[in-house]
Amino acid sequence: MKVYRAFLRQSVYNYLLGSVMAVIATGSLLMLSTLEVSTREYMRLLLVLAVSFCIMAGAELFAFYRHIRPVYRSFAGASELEDLRAAYDRTHRLPGLSVRRIMGPHLLGLSLPAVGMAHWMIHVKLLDMPYYYPFLALAGAVLIACMHALIEFFQTGATIVPLLRHLRNEALRLYGEDFSLEEHNLISIRPKFLISCTLIGTFPLFLFSLMTHVRIRDLGGGALLSYWGWAAVVLIMGTVFSLTAAWLLTRSVQQPIGQLYESMKKVKEGRLEQTQDYYSDEFSRLVAGFNVMVRGLQIREEQNQQLLDSLFTSLAVALDARDPYTAGHSIRVAEYSVIIGQLAGLKGEELDNLRKSALLHDIGKIGVRDAVLFKEGWLTEEEFDQIKSHPVLGENILRQIEPQEKMLPYLGGVRSHHERYDGKGYPDGLAGGDIPLFGRIIAVADAYDAMTSDRPYRKGMEHGKALKILSEGRGTQWDPVFAGLLLGYFEQNRSRGIPEAESGYAGDYPISG
Repeated sequence: MKVYRAFLRQSVYNYLLGSVMAVIATGSLLMLSTLEVSTREYMRLLLVLAVSFCIMAGAELFAFYRHIRPVYRSFAGASELEDLRAAYDRTHRLPGLSVRRIMGPHLLGLSLPAVGMAHWMIHVKLLDMPYYYPFLALAGAVLIACMHALIEFFQTGATIVPLLRHLRNEALRLYGEDFSLEEHNLISIRPKFLISCTLIGTFPLFLFSLMTHVRIRDLGGGALLSYWGWAAVVLIMGTVFSLTAAWLLTRSVQQPIGQLYESMKKVKEGRLEQTQDYYSDEFSRLVAGFNVMVRGLQIREEQNQQLLDSLFTSLAVALDARDPYTAGHSIRVAEYSVIIGQLAGLKGEELDNLRKSALLHDIGKIGVRDAVLFKEGWLTEEEFDQIKSHPVLGENILRQIEPQEKMLPYLGGVRSHHERYDGKGYPDGLAGGDIPLFGRIIAVADAYDAMTSDRPYRKGMEHGKALKILSEGRGTQWDPVFAGLLLGYFEQNRSRGIPEAESGYAGDYPISG
């Protein structure tokens, strides 16, 4: 409750300061310096203001209590998450509600009783002034209320900061939830600047015009009409100048804010781009600070990427190190896959995801028993089923890595690199374009390296023989496009002819009948 009591004290101080200055000081000074009334009439007018002030205070306090009731509940023991959220939302709205309070209960609670009592006093001869004077006073009250509301808005905006901090900390402490408005703006900066600057520029002009009218009331009707014709020109010019200045100031503030907001959206989407600095005021420092932050994120992203690349490579090397016959297999498959991907038009992040998928395509073999994985003879059907489980095992291993969404691009290639284009592969029997893109590319690269590498049960094939098998398997075992791209790559770089193949390629392992 300490934070809440401090908020109440500051709110009461702001209210009294604004109200006393606007209602008592400004009103009394205007009456004293403008109205030519006797001391007795002046005291009667002060009495009117005092009674109206009490009515206004009662109406405004009632409205203020209704406005802060959700905030009070959260400090009076209602600490459920929804109560804290309601208090947080209401606290953010207090500056706007203060304007409604000033322009509603405050203005009407003061002006309506004051105008009514003043008219009664004029009627019973307690005041010697024209009947329309209270209405001039009402117009002045509206002007003063506008300025009071402007001050109260910004004062309340500063006062609520400790409340917001406390409510947010309580939500984090009790429920682990962080309150934030995110990108929702309760009040846009454009109307704040336009209204504020326009009021500041036109308030003195309108108030001066009203006071001058009271001072020259003894002039004839023609003179008053001439005065208001002149005053209207001044008021219109002042309003136009104020609006123009407010618009220019708003634009000068909104432009850098909008630029930074768009840059922040790019960062949020993962595009770490610095923003241009076109400014010579404090916004230049703000842009420079933003760019420093982005450079730091870029460095960290590069370091994380290097760490991730090293991790993927280390996992591939560790996997290949289990078997001296497959040493370097995963790295070579990744290299062949990148070659195919580049020829297929893959670029940037997609090509990098393909490389990482290829590096980890056999990670599931960690779950296959050594006796089966390194068997030098023919595999039984049961043993081959264990081998065939490694794509699913690999996918499951990657799904355990956090954050899971970072692993999603690699799952398809790891699970489907043993699918066949004709649908006779494993583990899902997918065919054609139903096989994930990375799986179709890695399948070609994996097959070529497996055929040209030594195994416990056979020597590696010659380069030309492997290419012949790839060529014959296009459209049946392998995607014809990607197999053709690898064949074309080797064709352009070959230094000798392709010998005839003696047999087809059935996979990495021989199976007993």
